[in-house]
Amino acid sequence: MGRPREFNDHAVVDAAMEVFWEKGYEAATTQDLCARTGLGRGSLYNAFGSKHRLYEEAVRRYAQTKGAAQLAMLAEPGSVRERLREMMLGVIDADLADPGRRGCLALNAASEPSGRTGDVAALVRRQFTDLEQELCHLVAVGQRTGELSADRPPLQVARTFQSAYYGLRVLAKVTDDRNALLDVVEGALAAL
Repeated sequence: MGRPREFNDHAVVDAAMEVFWEKGYEAATTQDLCARTGLGRGSLYNAFGSKHRLYEEAVRRYAQTKGAAQLAMLAEPGSVRERLREMMLGVIDADLADPGRRGCLALNAASEPSGRTGDVAALVRRQFTDLEQELCHLVAVGQRTGELSADRPPLQVARTFQSAYYGLRVLAKVTDDRNALLDVVEGALAAL
């Protein structure tokens, strides 16, 4: 009979998530993962099976924490425009404060070859779809109340806004110009 686990799976996945978020899947080594999680190679592979499986768990955990927090922010009370503005301003603040400029793990995963296939792609698609659906709901609410123009279908407006949001996340990885990022926010809101 093997020894019982002496570590917390969530803590290990959180630590691995940080490695993948900083380095990406391809550049993260098993040694990086062992160093950050505090586990030996054998324990890591016994617990998760492979680096790719651990990556899947990290992307899933990101959706459960960061993605869920984003959706919760959109569910806060207030006008539709203010909720959308706060979501974008929140990521500007977070991205500019991050010395590693990691951006969005889901977006990063979608950009890597390992993130465009299999379970990782499905996890990323699910996170993107969840945001799209919440944005569509908000746009529909704003159109019903007259806060937003009703000249375009809510899904089209939501997808346009989501594209601006993800573009903002990419730009924030490479610029310190907060005013340029704020222009993206104001342009996205004006298009509503």
